[in-house]
Amino acid sequence: MRPEQPQPLTREEHREMGLELKQARVRMRELATVVEEVYGQQSQAAYAFQRVLEAMETLSQEMQAQAAEDLRGQRVDGLYT
Repeated sequence: MRPEQPQPLTREEHREMGLELKQARVRMRELATVVEEVYGQQSQAAYAFQRVLEAMETLSQEMQAQAAEDLRGQRVDGLYT
């Protein structure tokens, strides 16, 4: 017996996830700014925030590509980026 193939996200699910991820990125940038102001740009905490922001950017790009694959033939511009 073969395992079931996972079902791709629907357009609405991608839209909702994209909004959530965009909001999380905005909030993380705000928090990073606070940490940089308090501890300086060279602090370990500020560095960690920059790494998180980079990872979130990569995640957004990968999810944008996944949406294009899941929703072939549909416009997906701006769902995640």
